[in-house]
Amino acid sequence: MKRHILVVDDEIGALTLIGIMLERGGFGVSKARDAKTALELLDSLTPDLIILDVMMPGMNGIDLCQLIRKREATRRTPVLILSARGDSKSVIQGIEAGANDYLPKPILHHDLVSKVRSMLVQSVSEI
Repeated sequence: MKRHILVVDDEIGALTLIGIMLERGGFGVSKARDAKTALELLDSLTPDLIILDVMMPGMNGIDLCQLIRKREATRRTPVLILSARGDSKSVIQGIEAGANDYLPKPILHHDLVSKVRSMLVQSVSEI
């Protein structure tokens, strides 16, 4: 069975590129361009992993991550923040919000797929 990833990014180019990388890596992908759409999707689906951008209009990825952690269905879902903001303050904010990991953009296909696979393996071993 394909593992399913939800990708949340307001930049259509990044969303498309990340989606293609993950699909080529053998994953099913759902996409949202903002936090509101992501939360609506999470009402009807529980992905195996969630990838968030930080800088988005409306609610940012840090706040969205905190909301994901408050929901029963996604409390333990692995969250990867993928952001152009790679400074230590942003990384710390992301981890404190509940993200399992934080990677800077741009990211190479191999690095993204490897990171997602290792996070999924880790989440299975923690159950």
